[in-house]
Amino acid sequence: MATSMAVAQPVSEGFFKQAGRLVPGLALLTAVGYAGKIIERSIATYGKAHHLTLPNIEYVLWAIVIGLVIANTVGVPRVFQAGIATYEFWLKTGIVLLGSRFLLGDVVKLGGVSLVLVAIEIAVSLAFMTALGRAFKLKPKLTDLLAVGSSICGVSAIIAAKGAIDADDEDASYAIAAILSLGAISLFIFPLVGHWLHLSDLSYGLWAGLGIDNTAEVTAAGALYSDAAAKVAVLAKTARNAMIGFVVLGYAIHWARKEKTEGVTNKAAFLWQKFPKFVLGFLLISAIATAHVFSKDQLVSLANLSRWAFLLTFAGVGLRTNIRELGKQGFRPFFVGALGEIAIAFLTLGLVFGADRLLR
Repeated sequence: MATSMAVAQPVSEGFFKQAGRLVPGLALLTAVGYAGKIIERSIATYGKAHHLTLPNIEYVLWAIVIGLVIANTVGVPRVFQAGIATYEFWLKTGIVLLGSRFLLGDVVKLGGVSLVLVAIEIAVSLAFMTALGRAFKLKPKLTDLLAVGSSICGVSAIIAAKGAIDADDEDASYAIAAILSLGAISLFIFPLVGHWLHLSDLSYGLWAGLGIDNTAEVTAAGALYSDAAAKVAVLAKTARNAMIGFVVLGYAIHWARKEKTEGVTNKAAFLWQKFPKFVLGFLLISAIATAHVFSKDQLVSLANLSRWAFLLTFAGVGLRTNIRELGKQGFRPFFVGALGEIAIAFLTLGLVFGADRLLR
């Protein structure tokens, strides 16, 4: 009895010691992430109070920026490192919970012609951005993050793909910054072009839902046109969002296969070992949510938990990102992102014009 207690005590002490090492870093992640949330809310509140249409720069970018400033100025002492390193756990947790926000059943509501346009937009955008990234000699994983972000749902897709293909923090930071910056510009340009071309609410809403990446910007751009356009835009965006699990799954399999398999006798087992299991968790949660197993309140709670997980995740990304490493890429990722977004905007506008008679 005494022997078992002697064994149990060090184990217990070891657990609490390990947990205690995480506390400072977790506290820093929470502080940085929540500061990003406060900045996002403050800008939105200021814009509403002064009747201004300001770009919705999401908290994930602010969290990265704050973390970058801290890491590349005063630095991060060693006592915080263990807790900061948990950001990958929060990334995977957030991705699984993210499935609650993407209901596959919403896709059906859009209608046959619109769904075909969504499929074309995703396929062509992925192919075009990939070719563009290769032409400008971007790193393959950075290219894939830009492709997924611009073709499906911006930051959420980049978050999911980052974990699935094990991309570098610097690549994720670059891709998110590029997509959010371009999304903010689209918020102002799309309504102006829509009015200039005299697009109907249905056509404009579909164009905004196909051509703009982040849901917040899609919603705002639709609302700036009309209430009817906003509803169509959100529905089209939801159809794109619902494809995130399948596209990320494809990229995960692709990168698992690209791993060196020389000397591996059982390649199926090797691929399964390398495969990011949390992507399956995302699909499972999405399927359960689609089957209406969760109540509305539960879905809201799960979505909020995913946002909190990402709040910690991207605070960690910023705190672990070296600006010198980012500088090595130069402005090419932003240029590729901008060029791709312009091309996708024209492509989707052409698709909407072509299908306009069928949509009426």
